[in-house]
Amino acid sequence: MSPLTGYKRLFGLTGPTYVLVGFLARLPLAMSQLGVLLLVAGTTGSYGAGGACAGALAIANAVGAPFWGTAADRVGQRSVVLLQSLAGAAAMIVLLVLTHAGVPWGWSAVASAAAGLVMPQVGPMARVRWRPITARSEHQKKLVDIAFSYEGAADEASFVLGPALIGLGVSLASPSFALSAAAVVLAVFGAWFALHPTAVQAHDAHEDTGIHDLTLVTPALILLCASQLVIGAVFGSVQTGTSVLATDAGQPGLTGYFHALLGVGSVVAGLSIAGLPDRFTLPARLRWFAVALLVLAVPLLLVDSLALLAPVLLVLGVSVAPYMITTFTLGERITPPARTGAAMTLLAAATGLGYAVGAAIAGRLADWGGQTPAFAVTVAAGVVAVVVSWGGSRVLARTAERVSA
Repeated sequence: MSPLTGYKRLFGLTGPTYVLVGFLARLPLAMSQLGVLLLVAGTTGSYGAGGACAGALAIANAVGAPFWGTAADRVGQRSVVLLQSLAGAAAMIVLLVLTHAGVPWGWSAVASAAAGLVMPQVGPMARVRWRPITARSEHQKKLVDIAFSYEGAADEASFVLGPALIGLGVSLASPSFALSAAAVVLAVFGAWFALHPTAVQAHDAHEDTGIHDLTLVTPALILLCASQLVIGAVFGSVQTGTSVLATDAGQPGLTGYFHALLGVGSVVAGLSIAGLPDRFTLPARLRWFAVALLVLAVPLLLVDSLALLAPVLLVLGVSVAPYMITTFTLGERITPPARTGAAMTLLAAATGLGYAVGAAIAGRLADWGGQTPAFAVTVAAGVVAVVVSWGGSRVLARTAERVSA
């Protein structure tokens, strides 16, 4: 089955409306971090306050994601994601009110954390739905692989488009307008995604399995969480190094656009890996995609201008989505069906924490020596990716074989 045929069959099972809603529903999470940073920085005059509030949102979202994933496994996505969408939108409105009320910015940080804590991880929730959706299809295994390729590419595309939409909203009106738009999108499309019939279909499939094995955290899943922690550190350190270069060039507003180049290459590669042969196993893919991540990150150490940065980020992105897609696909394969929501959100949480860690370390190093030490964190993350994927290869392969047997 060619990738084009596979995507056609896959989307034919749900219709284009579900695919569009599922994509739009994940945009607010991609918009919120930059939106909060610009909103709080603009009202307080402090980028430190803005960064602290944005970090509070990201960390709270990472902490809360596994809880909501477990809740969705137990009672179904419909009620859980609906509650998250409406509560997340309300929390962002509260944040807007607080920032314009003149209260100390610490209250904005609390509101940001509350918004992050309840905001849904739509990408992981969408991944959970594809196996039940394809249950009666021929070549189900291949269709699920194609679905995970699409979801990885969709996540990358959302993190390209989300910040760009915030930038557009700020240019047209203000940070308040941009974040208000994110709240509206979350309330409308998050609720639509929650109420879509596929949510009930996924929960019914879990109930029908009769599986009551509550085992979630295994050595294999810990390895995959470490893999996602690494990719989060890549995102955080690349964004920090890019910000340093853009600021030094007198164009700090270009940071989001240059960071989006990482996502462009990633989206293209993510959609393409659906055509990889089955004999190229998932553990082997993770190993070699990790090597590609390291090799393609090294040129960042030679970058000293935005002109040189653009092609390096575009090429580096080619390794990012395949690495992430492989991690999430392995996570779905090695997890009992009744716990896939928790597993997917746990991997997403590891990515968020990795972003916070990578950005924090790269920021400290950038204060000391500029963009090169910041990009050195990206290269170091690539080294860790290689160590984790090659060192844990046997564990992943044994676990995948045991589950598929």
